[in-house]
Amino acid sequence: MEILHNKIIGDKPNHLIIVHGLFGQLDNWNTLGKKYAEHYTTHLVDLRNHGRSFHDADTSHKSMALDLIDYMEHYNIEKACFMGHSMGGKVVMSLALDFPDKVDKLIVADMAPKTYEPHHNEILKGLKNVDFDQVKVRSDVDEFLKPYIKSYSIRQFLMKSVYRKKDETYGFRFNLNALYDTYGSIIANNLPDKQFLNPTLFLGGANSDYILPEDKDLILGYFPNAEIDYVSNATHWLHAENPAEFLKKSMDFLEK
Repeated sequence: MEILHNKIIGDKPNHLIIVHGLFGQLDNWNTLGKKYAEHYTTHLVDLRNHGRSFHDADTSHKSMALDLIDYMEHYNIEKACFMGHSMGGKVVMSLALDFPDKVDKLIVADMAPKTYEPHHNEILKGLKNVDFDQVKVRSDVDEFLKPYIKSYSIRQFLMKSVYRKKDETYGFRFNLNALYDTYGSIIANNLPDKQFLNPTLFLGGANSDYILPEDKDLILGYFPNAEIDYVSNATHWLHAENPAEFLKKSMDFLEK
């Protein structure tokens, strides 16, 4: 059994496990993680095929949820609050529905329990376009990405996963081939036909289209006790674009 790479902050009696999104890594949550650690033992994890965790051809939400169950058993955590952003939101939804006794409260950041249209196609093309044989310095990777990914902030986000290997060449920490090959499944709704009855918060970006008003009935079908709220002046990267409001709304929910 392989245990997810992690960073544990704080030593409070209750646990909060935070799960990043597609192409992300635990470092994306460092700053907020320290804030949550004032109230919870906070666990930042790298999902399989991301960050410094193991690579595997199976990228299913269910398998990623089972990795989190293994993680809890490894650290003797009986029950925890979970927060998942984007793809991480799909993973923690899957976990809560299959293992409700393991989840105290659930926060899903800018993700709904539905199948999404493909919207990472240019990002995937850009990532596939990087020829690491020609990369001499990290900034060379940005030049390969630019023709496909116009957004500087998205390129910078992806560049966080570029690292120098032991042989002095560069590569991505995430398992691009596995994520590319199974992208259709990653954005699909593969949730079990169950309900999670504990308190749940769906927290969307006010300027994002990931959680729409018409998704409410779908959300309540899986999570009957869910609240839906939005972080102002934020798109899909709501925790990075408006961290203060994201922290306040998530903490208000966790503490009540």
